[in-house]
Amino acid sequence: MTPQEEDRRQVIAENLERVRGRVDRACAAAGRGPAEITIIAVTKTFPLADVAHLAALGLRAMGENRDGEAGVKVAQSREAGLHGIEWHFVGQVQRNKAASIASYADVVHSVDRVPLVRALDTAAGHAGRRLVGLVQVDLREPTGADGRGGAAPEDVDAIAAAIEAAEHLVLGGVMAVAPLADDPATTVRAFARLAEVSERLRATCPHATIVSAGMSGDLEVAIEHGATHLRVGTALLGSRPPLG
Repeated sequence: MTPQEEDRRQVIAENLERVRGRVDRACAAAGRGPAEITIIAVTKTFPLADVAHLAALGLRAMGENRDGEAGVKVAQSREAGLHGIEWHFVGQVQRNKAASIASYADVVHSVDRVPLVRALDTAAGHAGRRLVGLVQVDLREPTGADGRGGAAPEDVDAIAAAIEAAEHLVLGGVMAVAPLADDPATTVRAFARLAEVSERLRATCPHATIVSAGMSGDLEVAIEHGATHLRVGTALLGSRPPLG
């Protein structure tokens, strides 16, 4: 590695150590074990070199949210010999992008409607792949706080049933993004609602154990309320480069 690459890896290593420390402390406070938590490094807008650094440091789950960038990055990672990485698509999915996303994503976090289930199932079949699908839940409050996308909680069961019935999809669980709000209590209420939705879903689908919630700023609250997968970008990789 060049000196610049060594410096970058060291920065990421220190960041990862801090994030893992936060996870350890949050798990201890919640009476949980750190082994229950998967950290997904959200690498959108960051170069493939950062993916390589993260992989070398033992992090194998990477998250992307823009299809064009993600498809190129996954292809480049394979060409570079970066095997064993689990790719998570964490952004909103347009139906016309389903075929592309199904060709490289291992987990799609943002399944929020039945027609999208069908599109992903068809695309995964054509690609000869099986995808894990998470039902994205809208956690907006009655007061109108932005729910950040997803299906209404009362629609989750129908979407989950469609995933269960799909030939090329596997129901993994639920995902949500906390509403944008200045009041920390809003995040607490949101993740508590997600925990309730997850519990209800697991009553009929015990294998749907994934709860994808929590990012750099709210991962502790997410862990307190049962998150199993954290989507962490800034805390690992720093401020994002300008979007191209």
